[in-house]
This record gives sequence, C-alpha cells and structure tokens, in this order.
Amino acid sequence: MHLIGTLFGMLHSVEDSSALNLFVEVLVRLVVELKSEQYLHCILGESQKELCKATTMRSSLPTFSLLGKLADAIPGFADILVVKHNNVVDHLLMGLTYPNEGIKAAVCYLYSKLYSSPVGTEQLSGHFEERLCGVFLNTLGCAQTKELQVNCLGLLKELLKSDHFVSILMNNSKTEEETENPNFLEGENPLPLVLKKLLLTRDEMIQAASSHCMAAVLVHSPSRYAPAFIHADVPEFLFECLLCKNEILIWSVYCCLLLLTEERLFFSKCHTVYGIESLVRSLQGVLLLNNVELHKQGLLLFTEILKRQPVEVKLFTNRGVCVEAIDVLMETVNCPVLDVAVEAVKAVAAFLRKDHLSSPPVLYEELQKLLEAVLKRCADLSPSQSSKRHASYLETAVSPSVTEVFISTLNTLFTVVPNMRNKFSKKLASSSFIRLTLELKARFCSVQSNPVLNHTCSSFLCSLCLNLYSATEKRRTSQEEQEMSELLQKGLPQLNYTIAESLLLLSETPEHFFLDQSLCSHQQCFILLLYFAYTFGDRFVPDAELFLAVRNFLLSAQDHGDCPPSHILRAALYLLAVCQDKGNALDMRSLTTIRRMLDNLPDLSLVYVHCPLLLKFFLCYPELMGRFGHQVLQLWFSWEDCKQTEAEEADFGTSSQLNSADPLLPILKSNSSILLILLDLVCSSSVEVAWKVLMTLRTFLEINEDVLVCDLLRSQFLQILQQLLVESSSATLQANRNLPILLSLLFLVQLRSKGIRELDSTDFKLLHQVSNLCGKCRPRDTDLLQPSLNFLYWSLHQTTPCSQQRAVAVLLSNVPLLELLQKVLECTWRQSPPSRPAYLSSEDALLCSGWLLVASLLLYQHRYNTEVHQTLSVDLTEVLNAVVFRNKKPILLLVSILQFLRALLQQNFSSLLVIVGQDTAESATQPQLSSQQDTALHPLAMQQVFSLVVSLQNLLVHVQLQKDLLLSRAVVACLETLVEYLYVKNQDVALHIVSQPWHRFLLFTLLNGGQKSFLQPEVLRLITLFVRYQSRNIISQKEISQIIHEAAEANIAELPEATSCALHRFLSQIQSSHYQLEPEQSGIIQTLLDRLLGQKTTCVKHQDIVYPLIGDVCGRCNRGRRDA
Repeated sequence: MHLIGTLFGMLHSVEDSSALNLFVEVLVRLVVELKSEQYLHCILGESQKELCKATTMRSSLPTFSLLGKLADAIPGFADILVVKHNNVVDHLLMGLTYPNEGIKAAVCYLYSKLYSSPVGTEQLSGHFEERLCGVFLNTLGCAQTKELQVNCLGLLKELLKSDHFVSILMNNSKTEEETENPNFLEGENPLPLVLKKLLLTRDEMIQAASSHCMAAVLVHSPSRYAPAFIHADVPEFLFECLLCKNEILIWSVYCCLLLLTEERLFFSKCHTVYGIESLVRSLQGVLLLNNVELHKQGLLLFTEILKRQPVEVKLFTNRGVCVEAIDVLMETVNCPVLDVAVEAVKAVAAFLRKDHLSSPPVLYEELQKLLEAVLKRCADLSPSQSSKRHASYLETAVSPSVTEVFISTLNTLFTVVPNMRNKFSKKLASSSFIRLTLELKARFCSVQSNPVLNHTCSSFLCSLCLNLYSATEKRRTSQEEQEMSELLQKGLPQLNYTIAESLLLLSETPEHFFLDQSLCSHQQCFILLLYFAYTFGDRFVPDAELFLAVRNFLLSAQDHGDCPPSHILRAALYLLAVCQDKGNALDMRSLTTIRRMLDNLPDLSLVYVHCPLLLKFFLCYPELMGRFGHQVLQLWFSWEDCKQTEAEEADFGTSSQLNSADPLLPILKSNSSILLILLDLVCSSSVEVAWKVLMTLRTFLEINEDVLVCDLLRSQFLQILQQLLVESSSATLQANRNLPILLSLLFLVQLRSKGIRELDSTDFKLLHQVSNLCGKCRPRDTDLLQPSLNFLYWSLHQTTPCSQQRAVAVLLSNVPLLELLQKVLECTWRQSPPSRPAYLSSEDALLCSGWLLVASLLLYQHRYNTEVHQTLSVDLTEVLNAVVFRNKKPILLLVSILQFLRALLQQNFSSLLVIVGQDTAESATQPQLSSQQDTALHPLAMQQVFSLVVSLQNLLVHVQLQKDLLLSRAVVACLETLVEYLYVKNQDVALHIVSQPWHRFLLFTLLNGGQKSFLQPEVLRLITLFVRYQSRNIISQKEISQIIHEAAEANIAELPEATSCALHRFLSQIQSSHYQLEPEQSGIIQTLLDRLLGQKTTCVKHQDIVYPLIGDVCGRCNRGRRDA
C-alpha cells in the first residue's frame, strides 16, 4: 500500500510526459499483477482525494489518464468506479468544460469505458440525460485535435448502442411535423451537423468513425432518424467520401447509405442523382480490392438505389456514367465468386428498368455486351458435358433460389428493350438455355415442388419460343402464334420430365394414357422446344433416337386419324431432316404418312423451313421429290435473300446453312432430273428466283466436269429459247429480264466444254436461235447482246474446221445480225472517253464482243470463201485513230480493235464482207497522194504507218508499266502482221520500219535494262520479227547466242504455253535464216525444237484467239440481278 501511495504521489509531481507515462504504466502493472480489489480501491480513493484537492483542472490530467488505463486493463473496473466511487464522475464532467483538449480527450476516453459497461450505462443514464449530453455534443462539435475527436467518437459509439441515449442525442422530443421541417436543425439537435462536419476532415479514420456513428443511429430506426441526416445534406458528403481507397471508410459509407435508402426523402431530395457517379466510380475502385464482402455490400447499395429510384426522377442523366455503370455490372457478373455474381445479376435486373434506360438514349451496343456477359455467366448453371457429373452438378452448384433469380432476370429482359428481343432470344437459344431450363424443371419442379420456380421457367420458355417464332418464321400468322402460345402455356407447367423421359414420351400412343389430350399437349410442347433448340445448334438429344421418336410420333398421329397443326408438322419435318444422316432411311409407310399429311395442307409453305437439310430431305426421297420437289425448290430460291439477311444479322448458326448453293450441288450431280425442275423454274418463276436458279447452275457447272450434264442443259436451253422466241415479239424480248441470265448461262455451258469438238444439231439450232435473237435487238440491249455475241464468237473458235465453215455460213446468212453488228461498230466512234481507263462498262464490253466477232467473221469468210449477203463498212481513219489516239479507251476494247485491224491487214484490206473507207472530211483537208510509197501502201498512207508503229511501240511500253499480257500479245501480233503487209506492198518501207533504232530501246525497256529474262513471249516474238527481216542493228549475234544459252538452261516443260510457242518460232526462224552459228549452237537449237515439237500444234492453233469476256460473265450476272 505504501508503495502504491508513493508511486501515486510521484505521478503528480513529475512534469515530463514520458516519465508520467512510465509511472502510469508501473501503477497499472502493479495493480493488475497483485490481483487484489483492495489495491484498486486504494488507487480510486487516492484519485478521488487528488481530484478534490487539485487547484487547477490541468493537474488532474495524470489522474484521468491513470483511471483510463486501469479501465482498459482491469475487467469490472468501470463497475467499481460508478458504484463505489461515483464522486469521481462529477470531476469528469468538470474536465469536459475545461479549455484543454488533452484533458477533454482523457475524460472522454474514461467516459467511453464507463458507458461500455452495462452497469455503468444503467448507473450513469440520468447523469447523461441531465448533465452530460449537451456538454458532450458541444465538446464533439468544437474538437480540434485528432485525439479528442477520436475519443469523442469512441464515447459516441458506446452511447449509440442504447435506444434511450440515441433518442436523447437526436432530440426525440421533436414532433414528427417538426422533423419534416429542415429548420429544426438550427435548434438543439446538432448531432447530424456535427457528424457532417467530421466528414469534411481530411482524416479517413475520422470520416470512417463518423459514418459508422451515423449508421449506428440509423440502424435503430431509419424512418425516425434518417430525415434529420437527409435535411442536413449528409448523403451528399457521404457520397464524396466514396472517392477514396480506404476499405473501412467505404464499408461504413455503404452501410450508412444503404440505411438511408429506406427513407423516401433520400430519393426525392435527388441525393442519388448527385451521388450516382461517385458510387459507380467507387465500385470500379472496389473491384480492384480483394474484399468480397465489400463487393457484395456495394452491389447491394447499387441495387437498392436502382430499385427504389422514383420513376419521375431520372437517375442516369449522363451517358458516360451510364456506360461506366454497365462496365461495372459486366465485371461483377463475371466475378468468379458466385455470391458476388448473384448480387450483380440482381443489380442488372434493377438496372434494366425502362426509366433508367430512356434517358440518355438507349446504349444498345453496351447493353448487348452486358446481356451477353449475363448469359455467359449463366452458363455456370448449365451442367457439364459429362452425363455422369450431370446430377451432382445440379445438386451442389445450383439452388432453386439462385436459379429463380437468373431465369426471372432473363425473362424480364424480353420486355426491357423490345427492339433487341429477337436478337436476345436467338442468343439464348444458341447458348443452350432451352436445354438448361428443361433440366432445371426436371431437377427441381417434379412432383409439384418449387411451384414459383416452375412458373418462372415455364413462362421463360414460353416467351423464348414465341420470340424465336417471331424472329425466324417469315410467313407467321397471328392465328398460328395464338395457337402456339395457348399450347405452350397449357403444356409447359406439366412438362417436368428428364430429357430421356420426354423422348420416350414422343413414342408413346394415346391408348397407354388416361388423359389423351394431356399426352398430345406434352408431345407437341416437346416437339416445339426441340425444334427451336435444334434451329440454333443446341442438339442435346442423340440424332438417331430423336429421328426414330419423331417418326413414331407422326405414325401414331396418322394411325389415330389426327393431323398435327402446321407449326407442329413443320417442327417435326425439320427434326427429321436434321437427324436423317444419323438414322435409317424412312420406310415406305413413313413416307406415305408424311405425303398424306402434306397433301392435306393448302400450301406447302406452311411447313417450309429455309434449311439446306430440309431441302435435302425432300430431294433425296423420290416419293417426296416427285410430288413436292418443284414447290420446295421454288420456296428455297424464293426465301434465299431473306435467309441471307437473317444470317448476317445473327452471330451464330452453322456455316453449312449459310451457303445456299452447297446442298444442291452434290444432289444435282447424282440426280439429273432435278436439273429439269430448275430449268422449268427459270421459265415459270419470277426474275429473282430465275436469277438464283441460274447462279446455282453456274456454280454447279464451274465445279462439275460431266459433259453429259452440259449436253442435257444445252438441249433444255434450246427448248426454252425456242419457246421464248416464238411467244415474244422484239419489245417483249427486251422486257424479259430472265433472258439475259439464261443467255449468260448458255455461254457458261459453252465454256465448260473442253477442247475442240464438232458442233451437233443442237449446237447449230442454238446458233440459229441466238443469231436470230441478236437480229431483233438494238445496240443498247447490252444485257441480251453481250452473252449472245460471246456465244457466237466462241462457237466459231472452239470447233473443227468443218463445223466452223458451217457456222460462218449460218451467221453470214443472217442479214439482221450483220446490220446489228454494223450499228454496234458505229457506236465505237460515238462513245465518250470514260473517266477511268481500267473500267469496262457494259457498253464497252458489248463493243469488245462486236469487234472480236466481226474480226473472226472477216478471217473465216476469206478462209472458206463463204457467200456474203450483207456487207459491213468501216472507216479506216477511225480505226487507226482509235489506236493512235487512244483517249483512255479500256484495254480490252483496244485489244478488240487491234484484232480487227490485224484481220484487215491479213486480207490486204480487200474483203467481200468488210468494205474499208476513208473519212472524206479528213481527206479533203489533206494533200492528194503524191508519193509512190503512199500509192503502194494504199489504203494506208506513209504517215499513218509511222503513226501506227509509234503507237504500237508506246503501247508496249505502257504494257511494261501496267503488266497487261493480253494487250502486249495483241500489240506484238498486230505489229507482226503490219510488217508482213508492208513487206508485200513495199519491201523498202518494211525494212525501214523494222530497222528503226527505237526498236532496240523498246527491247531494252521490255527487258527492264537487262534485268529480266529474254524468255518472255512478247520479247521473243519481237526478236523473231527482227531476225526474220535481218535487222542486225536491233538484235546482234551476241544477243541471239545469249537467248539460245538461256533457253538451253531453262526447263522447257515448265515454260508457259505462250512462251513455248514464241520460243519455237524464234528457234525455227534462226534455223532457217543465214545467221552464222557454231556447230554446238546448231545442235542446241535442234534439241530444243525437238522438245518443243509436242507443244507446237496447240500453240499454233490457239495463239491468236482472244478470251476477253470469260471473267466478265459473273459481273454481268450480278449487274443483271441488281437491275432486277
């Protein structure tokens, strides 16, 4: 006792704070270790004496500090003090009024320990109400130091555990009417204002304690105390506090705001509108923290705000905040913690209220991503692929309550954004939600258990199926939709079987059930669910088993005289079609049943589904194809554009369903009778359907090498053409927009034939019909004339000389055709230069075909001396000007005119078919022929020859820049023929032309300065020309040796055909010329010629044929489609 007294006396004699703390620690340790209440009473007695005799309150600080430490260290100390030494309490109250925050802090700390005791709370209740409350609130409101603020808040925390003290602190004597008045805060109820003031400090610990105290008040009665905080604008400062990273502070604010959401004033005062951005930003930051409970609490607050926000007060007035909110929801939905994901889905459901999304404008792209995230997360509910783990997954990972939340949320999404409903439904179906919902119903809703979940799942399936019907059925009717809705609403609640049980249900017959109508309803519901699931790739039943079950379902219906409704029959046929490859072929009884059911329909389109497998189903069975093949193919091509559009809008589905031509091609090759149906559709269907049929046939011809099929098509084309020409006049032919497509396909059939062949009677009849058709056209009928002239041109070239002679006679006897060709040629000079040289318009393409056909007729008329019934006239000046002054003519047109000019040169401008004239207007302005050279070269003039040669040289340079092989070969061929013509007319002029030094520069340019090989067709042909006419200043002996050496080193078998041909001509020319060759070189030349001999026949036959418009057919067909 003496020691304690001594230490206590020293405690009040030292001034150093560190020494003071040491004495306090020793006294506390001594009393604790002695474990005797006697010593405790001794200290309390000494403390009471010291407080009484203290001259100033400052000297009482050591006593207050010691008592506080003892209260910390000794349980029951507070009870002893308030019961047996309660006089000390009076000194505490005096300490709170002393103007020293250190003393006040020590007093508040001791008070907090006293009020933490139930005995102390009871004993000091009156003390607080009568004396302490006002002094304490004033102390709290005026506290400046952190120590005092913390100790005051500690005391407040203890006081707020009592309803009585809360009522006193919040001045509960105020009436309800007064609390509605915001001015009541100006009176004697400052606690909300004091706590708000503490929120303004920069200290996050003080802010956390303040918000925690607010929550401690509100938790007693939110409706009673929340208005005071709301009128004090406390929510505004709470939201501001969320912009921190302190988890304790954020948690306290979340709790406080969550309690405030229970009061309507919180929303009507627009505090949520003010704070929603802070809340969203806070959630973004919280998600970076590893605190699951904080994630859940934040989402819970967000959900409550979204749910309780009044409709008339828009929450999201800023697009950026709305986007950030969606991002937060997406991230939390994807959280691996299931509890967080569940809270997130609840928040999504509240967020998708219409009034939240109506302003700003709906963010469709962001909402789509959000829904996709929800759906992807919902896949966690679906069972694994292993059937053995199926049940265990549903048992452990899925609960009815969680399932009901997910399914009900999905169901509400159908009505939130109506214009996204169809796309959302497709996504759900393709994500196996039909299967998932059926399995959940079977797991949780059998034997009438979980009726709420059963209702939710059934409602969801009904809405999903009706939305899918609306999205996929092109010819839906309101009556059929109503029937389907009634069926689903009636049957789905009872359809709580497993997948296997439901599959067996399809094979059952009504006799085995007491309620036949109930069985029928169950079967039809399951058929519809399977149909929509399989349509979007969710094939959750073995194909072979489903094929057999659906077949038995149809047989059972037929046996009982029932015919399923069209939507059920459509679904059943579709399921048979998609499963037929895994099941046995249908027997005759099944096919007869299906045919009878289809015959009872007024229109096959009622059960048609635009699916390649259904098309294959109808065409692979002769019993169905013979009766319904024409109708099915008509529907197939009629629906093609619609299906393509839907496929582009959807981001799912099998790739085999997107290529409409693929399913027909293998069937066409194995069953030629389908070709006859297709050709009949060309004549009997609309322009659009005819175009699609012809495009399918084009694809078929491109990949099919069966010549017999081409022969069949030619004979059918002849019949169609004959019918069209007999039934139509010139005007109606031009208006028939199927005819150009048919002619284009006829040309493609012709191209499909390989090699040279004799023309048979069908070919000549087609030639006659097409040429007659051309005679009925005008030059502006490009759609008709383009494929027709191509057909005539090809018929002249790809045949034997005997057939060629007959074909030329047929064409030259057709005066209207020749008159048309005259008009087409004249259009060349009236055409305005195109804006783009490389672009070949339909008019230019027709001119190309016209010039090429006339060039061929000119050549073959001379060769076979065919009788001419109508002549053509051309202006030589215009032809030459077209080459000399190109005016940006398309390259193909230039090639065609060069072919014609070459034919004229070959005939020495003397032909029974083509009369060559000169422009009289231009001739009148030129001087008369005076030189002997001009006379010898007539109808060419020397000046025209020079201009033509220079233009051909320039064209070759242009070819070098543009890499256009077609033009280069045409130019070189024309130059060869020109020199031959000149040599016949005037050898001096010819030799002068070929020895021009410019030719060597031209060769140097074509060889790219010596960097390119001599083994190029145009280079070899030019060198052959110079060798032939001994132009040694152009090509030297050294260069000839270099070419021979390069040819000897080359792999002759790998050379292109044109190069081999040109090399053969060059070597033959060298061998027949008088060039001095070494014996070794002569042997090399002979060896090369022997190796090239096998290719000579082909080269000579085809080297001058132009194939200009093969690739243009597709473009012409596409243009025809757009015009249609």
